[in-house]
Amino acid sequence: MKNVIVIVVLILIGFSTEAQVKAEQMAPEISLPGTHDTMIHLSSLKGKVVLIDFWASWCAPCRASIPGIIKLYNKYKGQGFEVFGVSIDSKKSDWIKAIAQDKINYTQVFDKAGWYSKTAVKYGVEAIPNTFLLDKTGKIVAMDLDEEQLENKIKALLQ
Repeated sequence: MKNVIVIVVLILIGFSTEAQVKAEQMAPEISLPGTHDTMIHLSSLKGKVVLIDFWASWCAPCRASIPGIIKLYNKYKGQGFEVFGVSIDSKKSDWIKAIAQDKINYTQVFDKAGWYSKTAVKYGVEAIPNTFLLDKTGKIVAMDLDEEQLENKIKALLQ
């Protein structure tokens, strides 16, 4: 019985470490529907500096971070910066309402599976907001930076 428990624990550890993306690795592809149900692919933004933002309409810290993300997006979008918002809401209507309320003007996709989102699992998202900054090649260069650190990193990557 002890051997079975040890094997199960080792398997679970293996799965959890595989699911965690790390800085300096290429960002896994994300293909999810946007607000008009058209599939949007993260890879379509290759050549730009991209911030992936995992969030949900019901998450107060997520909603509090959105004005800062919008500010950075508006400031740097003309220089090749893009934001790819990934909602893990379970109700599309709540997600659409939050986009309108917060005046989100950057790319948004919806994974209706909520916490069971395969995308969130692939990225190792265990809490939100959770962000990943990608360079122009699609490589993860930073995760969960505060607003000042994020802006400094974006500026450096755009030069």
